[in-house]
Amino acid sequence: MRVAVTGAGGRLGRALVAALEEAPFTGPLGPLAWSRPAYDIDDSEAAARCVRETAPEVVVHTAAWTDVDACAREPERAMRRNAMAVAELADACVGAGADLVIVSTNEVFDGRRTDGRGYAIDDRPLPRNSYGASKLAGESAAQAAFLRHGGLVDGRRPGRIASPGAADPASPASPPAVPQLAIVRTAWLYGPPGNDFPARILAAADRARAVREPLRVVGDEVGSPTFAPDLAEAILELLAAGTFAGIHHVVNTGTASRAAWARHVLTALGVDVPIVEVPLSSWTRPSSPPAWAVLEPTLSPSGEPLRPWQDAFADYVPILVRGRAAAARR
Repeated sequence: MRVAVTGAGGRLGRALVAALEEAPFTGPLGPLAWSRPAYDIDDSEAAARCVRETAPEVVVHTAAWTDVDACAREPERAMRRNAMAVAELADACVGAGADLVIVSTNEVFDGRRTDGRGYAIDDRPLPRNSYGASKLAGESAAQAAFLRHGGLVDGRRPGRIASPGAADPASPASPPAVPQLAIVRTAWLYGPPGNDFPARILAAADRARAVREPLRVVGDEVGSPTFAPDLAEAILELLAAGTFAGIHHVVNTGTASRAAWARHVLTALGVDVPIVEVPLSSWTRPSSPPAWAVLEPTLSPSGEPLRPWQDAFADYVPILVRGRAAAARR
């Protein structure tokens, strides 16, 4: 399978390229890593050019403008990068008979749910900020492109996965005869190369400790922390299954508030700084994040959910430790 990854230099892009390099179904040449300048979401011709020149069988689209506050300040640019670029890529893929997986976000939902359940794939999206609106527009544009050209956008064809063994990356099932579109929504993504919530919390804790003040962290914003390498492996399992059209919610299991996640980070790293919980409304920022950022996970082809977020974070701790040690030496 000839797999291309857009945004190959980003958090999820890096994890996907690394995972695909180890996956037997990508072949001896490995994945196609698309990043700037060859693939740039500001370039309206980039998608068609990359598809034409490299002829992928499937494209996993991780490139996006994820600065939610910047999206709020520049909603038109957000639409260009997170919606129009997706439309161009979808047209290029379906026209060439290539499958497409686009990565989207929990922020397509408004976060006002109060029943304690995660948002399911059949819940009606209703974004409350420009970032979420642009990502939802990208989802809709991709679906429209595949429908126009007779692509598969919803559901699984009966009998495609004969057994859990069909989801083994070493033996992918035969794909459908028509190009298919998958939308993978995730939430609170973190992992290498850093500059994520755990890294920012550690930096903020160091500043708070230096001035002998507690660390103020939002206590009423709840989500599903998701480790980028785990998400990458889940996407590989979808590809290996052969048929993966439709919407998928892929997150590490369990939930946490921002404050609870921050406490977990500091405890794991041995950083002793008291945390004071504050309401989300106390932070003045251009964007309005959803207070309830929880997604209900969909079943993987093997039927196994992702591991709990605490277990996934344990794998990230050594990376954070090394990063702090390197920063201290500088």
